[in-house]
Amino acid sequence: MKCIAVYTNSFELFSDIYEQVINTPLGENEEKVIEGVTVSESGEVPQNYIDKMKTKPEVVVMKVKDSDITILQHRDVFEIFLPEKETAAIS
Repeated sequence: MKCIAVYTNSFELFSDIYEQVINTPLGENEEKVIEGVTVSESGEVPQNYIDKMKTKPEVVVMKVKDSDITILQHRDVFEIFLPEKETAAIS
């Protein structure tokens, strides 16, 4: 799964820019600033990383309805995990 990191601890701000983040083309390890928030493409992440993070009590897990997108929030970062089919549709 492709991972996009969004560096903010504000759920409200993350929600405001979410659509723009997933629709912004990013190259591998590329960073951009969207409405003052740093966003970076973090490359491919194995499923076992996501599964491990989901078990931690300090991690909030969100699923996007009608999609296979998973979002993890921990500390000051939101990690958006896009499956390959979603990545192809967005690129």
